[in-house]
Amino acid sequence: MQTTSPALSALILRVSLGLMYLAHGATKLFVFGPAGTAQFFSSLGLPGFVGYLSMAAEIGGGLLLILGLKARWVALALVPLLAGTIVLVHGANGWMFTNQGGGWEYSAFLITSSLALFFMGEQPGRAAQQ
Repeated sequence: MQTTSPALSALILRVSLGLMYLAHGATKLFVFGPAGTAQFFSSLGLPGFVGYLSMAAEIGGGLLLILGLKARWVALALVPLLAGTIVLVHGANGWMFTNQGGGWEYSAFLITSSLALFFMGEQPGRAAQQ
């Protein structure tokens, strides 16, 4: 019995990353609301519309990852978004995400996971076409 499967490993990584991005975008949309998200981004010194772009990137990127559409490039495109969360929001709060205001460990993990998915190559988690 084979106990390793690179394709299955990639599938699990791709879908779980997609679900995480989708959940974060959905939180911005349904919990904080688009206007509240824009206001938060404005409080960081960014134009408010960047909040809408962030929400769209997380929801759209999450769905694309789950569906496996251009997954490696989507994962790479989402890395700057996460780097921004470290620089602008969580970096000053320390490492642990449980710290007040949330630390940067979770963002760093999502960055490394996204990069791992990118470096897996074309069609990560999909069966090779015959």
